[in-house]
Order: sequence, then C-alpha cells, then structure tokens
Amino acid sequence: MSTAETAVETEPVISERRGNVLLITLNRPEVRNAVNGALAAGVAGALDELDSDDALFVGVLTGAGGFFSAGMDLGAFVRGESPWFGDRGFAGIAQRASRKPLIAAIEGFAVAGGFEIALACDLLVAAKGAKLGIPEAKRSLVAAGGALLRLPRRMPYHIVMELALTGDTLPAERFYDFGVVNRLAEPGAAVEVAMELAATLAKNGPLALAASKQVLQEQFDWSSAEMWEKQGAISGPVFASEDAKEGANAFKEKRDPVWKGR
Repeated sequence: MSTAETAVETEPVISERRGNVLLITLNRPEVRNAVNGALAAGVAGALDELDSDDALFVGVLTGAGGFFSAGMDLGAFVRGESPWFGDRGFAGIAQRASRKPLIAAIEGFAVAGGFEIALACDLLVAAKGAKLGIPEAKRSLVAAGGALLRLPRRMPYHIVMELALTGDTLPAERFYDFGVVNRLAEPGAAVEVAMELAATLAKNGPLALAASKQVLQEQFDWSSAEMWEKQGAISGPVFASEDAKEGANAFKEKRDPVWKGR
C-alpha cells in the first residue's frame, strides 16, 4: 500500500467523487465514527466542497466499518476537545448543512449525535435492523445537536418524548413507518441504495434542487403574508435561468437535458 493510500485511510473524513455525486464517509471506525474536532472539520470541509463545485449536484453521507456513527467522542469531550465547527455546529453539519441535497446512508446504528448528523441530511436511507435513537439522557446529557428540534416536526410528539426520556433506540423500520427514513435497504446495501436515489435526484436541474430545498427548509419562519414573496425571491431566478429553458427544450425535443447550473 502506498503512503498516499495510507494517508487517505487514516483521514477522519473521506470524500469521493462519483460523477456528479460526492460520497462523504465518516472514517473513524475504531471509535464507531465518533465525532471529535478533526471529524467535525472534515465534514465541514466536505460540505464546502459539495457546495462550491458546480459539477457536484448531490451528496451522500455514510460511515465506515458497517455503522454510521455513535455520536460525540466522549473521551475527546472529557479532554476538552470540541466536536463543533464554526457556524456549522456539531459535527460540522448540525446547524448548517449543505446548500445542495444531502442523503444519509445508515448501516448498523446512528445514535446520539450520530442520529443528529443523519437528521441534518435531507433524505435518509437505512439498512433494515439498523438502530436509531438519542440515548443522551442515559449519560446525563441532552440531544442538543438538533434531534429535539427536528424530530417533533417529523414524527409524533409522544414518540419523540419517549425516545428522549428513555434513551432507547428503535429499529430503522419504525422510523420508516413514521416517514423519517425514506428508503430501507438490505444490510450492507445502504450506500448502494442511497447512490441510486442520488442518481435520481442528479438527473434534475441543480438550481431547482437547491431552491426547492431552501424553500422547504426556510418556510417555517415565514408568515402567511410573506410566504409567496419569500418563495418568489428564491424560485424566480430558477425560472429565469438557462437551465429552465434547457429543461423545456429537452422535453419538447424528447432528449435528456444538459444542465449548466445557470
């Protein structure tokens, strides 16, 4: 094995371009992909790469070693190391994820901050039998990386309360029933299914993808009086873009569109 290959294997986060999809892998399997400062910085850097490169349309986020993430690295936390990174927050993602669509591909388990990383993504693919939950209360901690804020908007209140107060996990199939998980995969196939989903998204106009995500995320702060104006400010430039014309022409000419991102 070359020195370069060894260096990549020891990086806390690995980014791999697959066409117009960026596969981002949490790469600390020896500690169940727990989040320390280096991993948080690596995730933030990968999201910067995804958003800054016009050739990339969608991101897929997964974990090495057959599991997603066990959350905050408690050993690093006790040593005073911060798992937060700039304005992106916990794990370099919880408070500000990518502008472009991001899909979580979960194997094994995504618990505590690991589940919160997944919840910061836009779509979730999980292997059957994978365990998801927020067990922070068992360590006298609070799921402050987004789970308590996001889950009540996505599934029944009393189920979220039970998850938070018991700290117990539920299988991915239950979260699929609640609509939190978009796709179930056979064990070992979560990345494959997530990449197939990403390929479906990436066929669409990149401007439309980013604008649709922005409207869906920001609308909760809009009043009834301003929601059409706010939506128009985001969607208007998409309708006026070269890609919008290309989409219409491709439809009329019965061919695949060629997106330019402008």
